[in-house]
Amino acid sequence: MTLRPDLAAIAAIVPERARVLDIGCGDGALLAALRTDKAVDGRGIELDGANVAAAVARGLSVVQGDADADLGDYPADAFDWVILSDTLQAMRDPARVVAELLRIGRRAVVSFPNFGHWRVRASLMFGGRMPVTQTLPVAWHATSNIHLCTIDDFRALTRDLGVRVERSVFLSRGRRVEVQPNLRAEQALFVLTRA
Repeated sequence: MTLRPDLAAIAAIVPERARVLDIGCGDGALLAALRTDKAVDGRGIELDGANVAAAVARGLSVVQGDADADLGDYPADAFDWVILSDTLQAMRDPARVVAELLRIGRRAVVSFPNFGHWRVRASLMFGGRMPVTQTLPVAWHATSNIHLCTIDDFRALTRDLGVRVERSVFLSRGRRVEVQPNLRAEQALFVLTRA
C-alpha cells in the first residue's frame, strides 16, 4: 500500500511498538501501515462514518468521534504518539486541539497544508481568488478547512503554547524541502513535545 507523502513521513518517524492515537485517521491507511510495518498498538478517531467503517473493515480499532469535542475524554499520557495528519485546518479551536494532543500523548505529530506556499500566494495575488491546489483540492465554499495557516503561523502557535518542536519535515510534491519551507513547501509536518 502506498501512503500519501505526509503519511509516509509520519510512518518513518513513529517507532516500533509505540502506542498510537491517530486523530482524523480517515480510512485507517496510516494505522494499517504502522500495524504491519512497526507492530504499533494503534487506535483511531474519525468523524466520517464511511471512513470509520473502512478502517474497522481493515481490522483497526477506530471509533467515530469529533476531535473538537471528544479529545477531553482521553486520559492524560494514554499514548506514546498522537497523530493529527491533514486535519488541524478543519478544527474549530486549533490551539486547544494541539494542547490536548500533548496532554494525551508524550509526542504529537501534526501535518497540514502550508497556506504560505508560493502557488497559493500567486493564486491570491494574481488571480484574486482562493487557490485550488494538490494539497487544497476543493473550492473555498466546499472545503472543511476553516483555519488555514502557514508554517510560520504554526511555529508562532507552538511558541505561544510553550510547545517544543522536536523535528519538522517539509514536503512539496512528495519531496523534502530544506530551504525557505514557508515559501516552497506545500505541506508541513511537526513533531511536538511538551516544553
